[in-house]
Amino acid sequence: MLSTIKKVFKLGATVLLVGLFFFVLHIIKADTKTTAEENDKEREERIVADSAKSATPKKSQKLEEGHYKWQELEINADRLVKESEGRFKKSWAMFLVRESERYEIDPFLVYELLNVETGGTFNPELVGPSTKYGRAYGMAQFMKNTAPWIADMGGLPYEDELLFDPYYSMQLSLIYLDYLHEKYGNWDEALTAYHRGVGGLENYKKENGHARSWYAVEIQENAETHPTFASAN
Repeated sequence: MLSTIKKVFKLGATVLLVGLFFFVLHIIKADTKTTAEENDKEREERIVADSAKSATPKKSQKLEEGHYKWQELEINADRLVKESEGRFKKSWAMFLVRESERYEIDPFLVYELLNVETGGTFNPELVGPSTKYGRAYGMAQFMKNTAPWIADMGGLPYEDELLFDPYYSMQLSLIYLDYLHEKYGNWDEALTAYHRGVGGLENYKKENGHARSWYAVEIQENAETHPTFASAN
């Protein structure tokens, strides 16, 4: 009888131990799962937070810059239209201001160049007087022996008729001014070379000892009257 009781006691103890083992194992698994889920949640929240920190300011900054940049472009464009008493069209002005920024050239400097070249008319179909080198055409007054290689330098197509396109003409002037300013490092030489040609610039400097021609002076001084003038050298 005693032997039977001992066997039952041992069996019950064994069952109890086994049950306790599985109970503890279940709790450990549950804790592990909860911890893993919490870690995953924390990781996800951290990723979202990091993304917000890195992406949101940049996105809002781009939107803000875009808004203010175009607002600034329109203000400058309106100023050119008003300055010309409507002869320089708003679409031309927007194009000039935007493209000038790409070349890092003051748009008012280019505007004043176009003003001088067209005698204040901004006529895109203007044909200059006959010279021994030929005639100049369009708003920026390019000759047919000069315009093709400038267009090629800027990766643009060329046809004589394009010289009467105001946007094409302004684009050529920016390409050429960018090239000349890069070549000489100052606007006196760059503008005088635009007006007289590279050979004419050298002759002018030999005769006068400097490159500050009336053309360069007038354009720069007129450009300085605009509030946002930012020309260098």
